Amino acid sequence: MNQNPIVAVADVTHEQVDLRVDGVGLKVATVSRDGDMAPVVFLHGFGSTKEDYVGIAGQAAFTGRPFLAYDAPGCGETFCEDLSSISIPFLVKTAQAMLSRAGIRRYHLIGHSMGGLTALMLAHHEPDRVLSFVDIEGNLASEDCFLSRQILSHPSDDDDGFFAGFIERARRSPSTSSALYAASLDSKVRPGAVRGIFESMVDLSDHGDLMAKFLSLPCPRMFMYGEENSTLSYLAKLAAGGVELAEIPHSGHWPMYANPVAMWERIAELVQQGQAR
Repeated sequence: MNQNPIVAVADVTHEQVDLRVDGVGLKVATVSRDGDMAPVVFLHGFGSTKEDYVGIAGQAAFTGRPFLAYDAPGCGETFCEDLSSISIPFLVKTAQAMLSRAGIRRYHLIGHSMGGLTALMLAHHEPDRVLSFVDIEGNLASEDCFLSRQILSHPSDDDDGFFAGFIERARRSPSTSSALYAASLDSKVRPGAVRGIFESMVDLSDHGDLMAKFLSLPCPRMFMYGEENSTLSYLAKLAAGGVELAEIPHSGHWPMYANPVAMWERIAELVQQGQAR
């Protein structure tokens, strides 16, 4: 008999939200749940969508916990009228607009990869609003650009051609979950959004002083990574700076695909720490 409790998910709401960010029209696809506690806000990675995190609604540790996840501009079901405008700074402004529209003042923040970098910049701008921050392999240094730096290592003037090559390289990668990730990339990302996202990710990773920004945040912080990436050069520096390290077994860059059970357990731990603030 299954001893794990099943949590009702009928209170989850899907919406399309109209926004303008820097004069660009958006129709943002969201999934959320209301509640009285401080919400959890999720920012997904490149090539992923809000559905990576809907599983929170079925996690007993988060019963009654409100949350917000949405598809970033250029991704998933979100419409953006000018794909060339999308960059990490634009995604930060989108997050700020979404928080404002939802009336969210203080929150727990979870970001993966591209979303982790966006979340870091968001938290850096408004640190007092973030109760806890789980950074799931978000960019902190130049070495983290193993995906985004392909915009420089495989240059192309053809957005569609570059993206097709990117998908094929991901499909053939031996990294855990990379082939699964690649299988749906062409339905989750608009090719016209890739260049601006990747170029800004590389620029911030090389010149944005991201490590100092992360270490200076006043909230409980966790850096989550797959055991496949346990050789990241800066892990000891994070630990020395008071960051909780969460190595997810049997996983690479995408713990939500390879080992979601362990991922949710560790996220729940940090949210509980942040709740005491």
